[in-house]
Amino acid sequence: MTAYLDPLRHALDAATEPVTCFFRDDDVGWADERLFPLLDLFAAHGVPIDLAVIPRALTPSLARRLDACVARVPEHVGVHMHGFAHVNHEPAGRKCEFGPARDLGAQREDLERGRRRLADLLGDVVAPFFTPPWNRCTEGTGRLLVELGYRVLSRDTGAPALGLPTLREIPVGIDWLRRPAGAPRDPAALAGRIARAVCNPGPLGIMLHHEHMDAEERRMLGEVLALLNGHARARCRALRALDADRAHGEE
Repeated sequence: MTAYLDPLRHALDAATEPVTCFFRDDDVGWADERLFPLLDLFAAHGVPIDLAVIPRALTPSLARRLDACVARVPEHVGVHMHGFAHVNHEPAGRKCEFGPARDLGAQREDLERGRRRLADLLGDVVAPFFTPPWNRCTEGTGRLLVELGYRVLSRDTGAPALGLPTLREIPVGIDWLRRPAGAPRDPAALAGRIARAVCNPGPLGIMLHHEHMDAEERRMLGEVLALLNGHARARCRALRALDADRAHGEE
């Protein structure tokens, strides 16, 4: 049943050092009915997951459910900020909420409003980390994050590093759902992409979007989680743990 995972198994077998992995689920605040089955799946496998929460989309009822999830396994469920409203402000080109079309004053206002809302609804469980919608932001955004006390920026590995000394960048390299529009699921192709990423430096980040993951996607994800969590050369970490590694000089 899981022969399609053989390339990933072999890549892990051949790794000369333990491969650190993390999972980031974006767009929390949308499609709650698919979020909690995903959280149950990660809990069943004992693997950490980091939730990128859209402040404007977070409701009090969802916040209570998230708070209960974090309270049960605080080391396994992380929460951080995902933009403010997840809306595009660019008049042309690629979508971006914190892009060049917005002045820094407007960006700062959204960052401050978003942080206040998450703090009001979720309290201390929110980490000082930031994932911009569509994995895009400007260098000016990064400087604002530093000024506001954020420690981690998580985008995509294709985004040029900002190089800000106190802002650690921990990008994702795998988009679980990436495939041509209308193309069928291809578990072997997905396993191959993850296997190739094993050789890249730094943590191997896998991006999820729960609202697009049905029962079959979750079944496949469960097989990947079982392999990663059970392999001697893989270790699944949370973003908080990766940030703490830097503080202790373990990078």
